[in-house]
Amino acid sequence: MNERDLLHSPAVVWVRVVLRMTLFALALLWPAGRVFWWEACVMVGLWTLFAFDATRYLLHHDPALLEERLQLLPWAREQKTWDKVIMLLLVIIGLPLYILPGLDVVRYGWSEPLPLWIRISALLLQALCLAGIGRVMRENTYLAQVVKIDRERNQHVVTTGPYALVRHPMYSMIILLVFAVPASLGSRCALLLSVFLAVLLVLRTRLEDRTLHDELEGYAAYAQRTRYRLFPGVW
Repeated sequence: MNERDLLHSPAVVWVRVVLRMTLFALALLWPAGRVFWWEACVMVGLWTLFAFDATRYLLHHDPALLEERLQLLPWAREQKTWDKVIMLLLVIIGLPLYILPGLDVVRYGWSEPLPLWIRISALLLQALCLAGIGRVMRENTYLAQVVKIDRERNQHVVTTGPYALVRHPMYSMIILLVFAVPASLGSRCALLLSVFLAVLLVLRTRLEDRTLHDELEGYAAYAQRTRYRLFPGVW
C-alpha cells in the first residue's frame, strides 16, 4: 500500500474524523473552562452524529467527495485567487465563532445569554441544516471545499434534489449555521462575527456563480430555470 492509499484507508479516515471532532469539542469547551455546558454538549453531539453518518455514507458511495471534504486546508492549486483570499478571511473569522461563546457566556459573562427558547430553536435549526447538508452531499459529488471546475472527474451541472430549488444549497445551509451556532450557545458577542461571515459567504456565492456561468457547460441554461442562488423568493 502506497502513502496515498494509506492516508485514505477507512481506518485512517475514521481516525482523522475522530481527531477533528475532538478538536471541535475542545474549541467549544476549553474556553468555557468546564466540561458540562449543556448547549455545547448537545451541539457536539449533533455535529458528531452528522460527521459519522456522512463519513460512513461517503466511504461506501462517494470516496472522491470524501477525499475533497477531508482536506485539512481549503486551498488547491487550481483554486481562484479571489477564493483563496475569501477562504483565508473565513478561517480567520470563523475559528473565533466557536471559541468566543465559551469566553462570553460561561467564563467571563461579557453579555447576557440569549433566552432559552432562542438557544433551543437554534439547536433545532442546526439539526435541520446538518440534515440538509447531508442531502446536498448525496446529490452533488463535485462539492469541493474550494471554487474550481473538476476537469479530472468531468464535472457537470447538478439540477436535482435541493439544486432544483436554489443553485447553491450548501451555502444556504452554511449561512444559516453561522447564525445558529452562536445563537444555540447563547452568545450575543459571537453573533457579530456571524454577520461578517454571512457577508463573505454571500460574496463567495456571487463570485462562484459567475465562475460557473463562465466555465461550466450548461450552467447558464440551468441558472435561467433555477432563478434563485440561496433562498427561494429572496436571492
